[in-house]
Amino acid sequence: MRNAIRKGADLLFSGNRATIDAIRMAPPPSPLAPIDFSDTSKIHAVMDLATRIGDLLLAAGTGNSDAKANIKAVASAYGLHYTHVDITLNTITIYAYYDVTQNPASAFRVVHSLTTDFSRLVEVDQLIRSICRGGVSLEEAQKILFKIETSPLPYRNRYALLSWGFFAGAVALLLGGGWGVAAVATVTTIFTVFANAWLASKSLPVFFQNVLGGFIAVMPAGIAYRLADKIGLYLPPSLVVASCIVALLAGLTLVQALQDGVTGAPVTSSARFFETLLHTGGIIAGIGAGIQLTTFIGLTLPPLDTSQTVGILGSTSVQIISGALATMFFCAACFTERQATIVAFATTLVASFAYYLLLNSFNMGGLTAAAVAAIIVGFAGGVLSRRFQIPPQITAAAGITPFLPGLALYRGMSSILNDQFVIGISNLALALGTATALAAGVVLGEWVARRIRRPALPHMRGVVPTPRLTASGRVRQPLHWRRRQNKGVKSLWQLDTQAQVAEREAPLLNDNSEESTDDVGQKEHD
Repeated sequence: MRNAIRKGADLLFSGNRATIDAIRMAPPPSPLAPIDFSDTSKIHAVMDLATRIGDLLLAAGTGNSDAKANIKAVASAYGLHYTHVDITLNTITIYAYYDVTQNPASAFRVVHSLTTDFSRLVEVDQLIRSICRGGVSLEEAQKILFKIETSPLPYRNRYALLSWGFFAGAVALLLGGGWGVAAVATVTTIFTVFANAWLASKSLPVFFQNVLGGFIAVMPAGIAYRLADKIGLYLPPSLVVASCIVALLAGLTLVQALQDGVTGAPVTSSARFFETLLHTGGIIAGIGAGIQLTTFIGLTLPPLDTSQTVGILGSTSVQIISGALATMFFCAACFTERQATIVAFATTLVASFAYYLLLNSFNMGGLTAAAVAAIIVGFAGGVLSRRFQIPPQITAAAGITPFLPGLALYRGMSSILNDQFVIGISNLALALGTATALAAGVVLGEWVARRIRRPALPHMRGVVPTPRLTASGRVRQPLHWRRRQNKGVKSLWQLDTQAQVAEREAPLLNDNSEESTDDVGQKEHD
């Protein structure tokens, strides 16, 4: 038994480490191929590479302090040890001191938009790991990063659109709705996400997209309720609306906002938190407008049912499985890799089991159970993510989606509009408290996982890692860079990707290639 426990502990708490853990615990690396500090163009190229990597990390939802650590690690890997990195909301500023007789170099970059696209996050993480190990030269890192930035999506947008719909259907089953509720929620969410994506391509602000999403969520629910009532089918509209709300809330950055506040970035945290509240207010405003319109046209919605279960589909087993399926569909909607999707699915399955165990067996409140489930998501997801070399933030963002307070938001808005102000404010406060508990629990669980899985540093083992070489003497790149599939189309959810990035960054690479060709020709002439 002792040997089995020891082997199990070694399996969970040893082996692979997350890139950010190794960066935080390791001293500044000794660059295997440092740049020439007399050439200012090389210095600016390193800083540009670091800021572009930070751009991709922040756009995918990485926390402020983790992004800073990754940017410093990339600069240090090429010899720029004395760097100062400042990140404020969506701006990245780097100051590098490389010579006491020269003025410091600086670089500035703006993160254009935050998305829920995780397709490039794993590859960027692998690139950072290779750079810190000295296995990628500056020129190769620039080419690889350019390919990552301009790479097409792993599959077409219509599959992501269907995934959002199935995500809402799984949430409907999670809340206790029947197959009819799940079908209506699926169709409504598909239409809502498609409309928001089309409006995003027209540069409509996200606030108005959320208003439209909240409004659309109410109207089909009222119509479906009336049609179901005529044929004697019980279809609670509150569960339909709540499922659609969870799909809208899943893309918000509350976890990142609170993580920035906890880790010492109050300015960025307060800005992101206000942005999240503003977008949530847009959803509430849309719900209120939808309820008023349904009442005006004679489709008055029934009073809210205090029960969240309907028949056999409201059993705990169905809710646990539905929560895990909701996470899987969320990962598919965010273009997540297959391995990361499996890890997030397993993490949510464990967290959902713990949530309903505390809720039903120990009679704990929903707020406490959600906080404990979030801690499990942060801890278990952090451990599994490090084992399989997946950025932990993917598991954290996907794992808490089944516990988002969509039903409490709808219940609060409906109560306020029906002159039940105290009940409405109480439900809105419960929704805010639940969201805060989820974000704080994930941060705490991730911190515990990071403390347990301390990386075994190379200098502690007396081993210096060396890059893998091919038979011709070139550095062997990771398999996932050689396995890239050139298929897919431009995403409607990203306003500044493939074509625009290629148009912006390609001249820099072309200039470098032309300069190198001219240098070779001049040397041959000499």
